[in-house]
Amino acid sequence: MSANCTTILVFHSAPVVRRVLREILEHEGYVVRATGDLGIAVDMVHETPPDLMLIDVYVGDINGHDAAVYLCEKCPSMKVLMIAGVPADARVELRTTGEGFAVFPEPFAPAALTASVKELLEKK
Repeated sequence: MSANCTTILVFHSAPVVRRVLREILEHEGYVVRATGDLGIAVDMVHETPPDLMLIDVYVGDINGHDAAVYLCEKCPSMKVLMIAGVPADARVELRTTGEGFAVFPEPFAPAALTASVKELLEKK
């Protein structure tokens, strides 16, 4: 999948993290849309279905897993990479494995993030 036609939705409640994720991914050639609001995320998914969504485990008052499941119902082909401060936590694993969501640790290095994004996008 070519980066220049790949759309990524960044759904994170922290504006600074959204901005950093957007900068890292745009530098790699991805089209990035970012929000911290579920309603806006739903609109974005309808307007331009993303290939991948990066979502925080907790997005404001919303459980990131539940929000991801809901958004995947609107866009079933979208892959999900959940960003978690404790990715080895059994609770995170239980909430992501069934849906096939990938988990990425936070904090992260830009190279590790882009490698995980590329790997996930290349999976069938």
